[in-house]
Amino acid sequence: MKVTLKDGTAKVYESPMAIIDIAKDLSEGLARMACVGEVDGETADLRTVIDRDCSLNILTAKDEKGLAALRHSASHVMAQAVKRLYPEVKLAIGPSIADGFYYDIDPAEPITAEDLPKIEAEMKKIIKEALPIKRFTLPRAEAIAFMEEKGEPYKVELIRDLPEDAQISFYEQGEFTDLCAGPHLMSTKDVGKAYKITSLAGAYWRGDEHNKMLTRIYATAFSKKEELDAYITMMEEAKKRDHRKLGRELGLFMMHEAGPGFPFFLPKGMVLKNTLLDYWREIHKKAGYVEIATPIILNRSLWETSGHWDHYKNNMYTTVIDETDYAVKPMNCPGGVLVYASEPRSYRDLPLRMGELGLVHRHEKSGQLHGLMRVRCFTQDDAHIFMTPEQIKEEIKGVAGLINEVYSLFGFKYHVELSTRPEDSMGSDEDWEMATEGLRQALDELGLDYVVNEGDGAFYGPKIDFHLEDSIGRTWQCGTIQLDFQLPQRFELEYIGADGEKHRPIMIHRVAFGSIERFIGILIEHFAGAFPTWLAPVQVKILPISDKYAGYGQKVLAQLDEAGIRAELDTRSEKIGYKIREAQTQKIPYMLVVGQKEEAEGCVSVRSRFAGDEGASSLADFIAKIQEEIRTKTIRKMEVSEEGAEGKKK
Repeated sequence: MKVTLKDGTAKVYESPMAIIDIAKDLSEGLARMACVGEVDGETADLRTVIDRDCSLNILTAKDEKGLAALRHSASHVMAQAVKRLYPEVKLAIGPSIADGFYYDIDPAEPITAEDLPKIEAEMKKIIKEALPIKRFTLPRAEAIAFMEEKGEPYKVELIRDLPEDAQISFYEQGEFTDLCAGPHLMSTKDVGKAYKITSLAGAYWRGDEHNKMLTRIYATAFSKKEELDAYITMMEEAKKRDHRKLGRELGLFMMHEAGPGFPFFLPKGMVLKNTLLDYWREIHKKAGYVEIATPIILNRSLWETSGHWDHYKNNMYTTVIDETDYAVKPMNCPGGVLVYASEPRSYRDLPLRMGELGLVHRHEKSGQLHGLMRVRCFTQDDAHIFMTPEQIKEEIKGVAGLINEVYSLFGFKYHVELSTRPEDSMGSDEDWEMATEGLRQALDELGLDYVVNEGDGAFYGPKIDFHLEDSIGRTWQCGTIQLDFQLPQRFELEYIGADGEKHRPIMIHRVAFGSIERFIGILIEHFAGAFPTWLAPVQVKILPISDKYAGYGQKVLAQLDEAGIRAELDTRSEKIGYKIREAQTQKIPYMLVVGQKEEAEGCVSVRSRFAGDEGASSLADFIAKIQEEIRTKTIRKMEVSEEGAEGKKK
């Protein structure tokens, strides 16, 4: 058999060989680092025997799929440790996830954070035992009996859901055996030393709030200790930047038990939100968009025509008006379609770019709610572009350019994914192929690197997703471009072409921020609440040295207000050092200290979040400088730490 490797070279073997043995034949070092194989593009266990011509890639923990296998094996080690310490525990599921892995368990007695070091210590023993990890399969009936004998009801339920003729795979390490599709490492020793249990949480069995609440143990694993240390440092930094904590401290937003998942924006939060929306309107007007607004509640028949009633109903809120079913919109697109269809269109009208800052509602499960990141209502910065087939590539390029402009402004790096047709979809193969190829060609012509995310498109069309990276290295999916042949067909949209005949337009759905609320949450954490001056709810804080200079402070405030600068005056009878420290805690970009000298000379003493004491300045010069900083949306870099700024004053 002929095995073609990643670099294009080929190896010929006389008889079938396991992937791990091929890895050893190539390099002992590679075999030691190998986690999984990739055979003709499909991930395969290292134990898999190859008996035919194929392409083969040996994946290590440096590869995403290799790291996932390492973490999946670590989750089995953690489950084994839990079972050794607490034999009565029932096991549910333990997958690898983006930042590590977890295992859902049903303990006889509560497991608390105090138990986690004990579980970690037991994991260390299991890894040191270097238990071989072995795979075997059983027919469905035998697999059920096997797990019933072990007293694992959740595993039995999972097996019962599999087809009657399925061969069920298990992985065994020492006394521990788990139901699992794999792939896994060859030995518990290969999990290594770079792992850590991070937290506990509650999780409903199968994500259904009607089921029992289980205990979820979160953990992570890496191939190197340095990578784990860097991750732990990042997570500690993330805790300091938690938008829920900073949102409360900075008076931006709140949540209330009267409406779980429905955020309340406070006055300063509304300034931040409206500033973002003003920016959105500015760049969209420049890019040739018109703005529309569509109703929040629309008739069921509309959602049936759009396909949402069949494909998305479980996430929709519904109501009855005059004995007719209505739905609260989870998306803006059907309303945008009705606006397009409201008057005759010509090819001369296209492309028609319609933007909408639409409030949408989605039924998220309570356990998935998380501050502004996962809510039940949010403002989606939608736009729908209607165009001819010839305009597809240029419009996609235009949208990609606009999204790049937004992310670059905030200092985000990003990567791109092309997501293809999911199983639950509508439309013909030809339409899907044409739409996917249109997106692919646009990305190629833009020279954007991208990865293909098979089967993760929207139900009506393929999409391009933009994943931005924040200041501490976390990634967030925000911008998206979705190409849609289906809605124009379903709603029978038309335009008159240059030939005088009726034609069907093609539609792009796209967002740049995504959810405005979620984007604000990301910005809070990205900037740790210290927003650039143009975005800060309060841009300047005026700090009189004592009560008798409050009058001069009031005059300064009036001039700043007149210049369009967001300012506040601190008239409290507190020492100036206290006022400065509090303004720093509130992440105010500029502080203007005013006293006898400043009043006499008609100036201000400028302190900034960026450089500490910046010296005296005429008020006119300061206003001109900050207006330019706001106009250009400059992000000033921190020149000294806040502690350094305070120390500099002393």
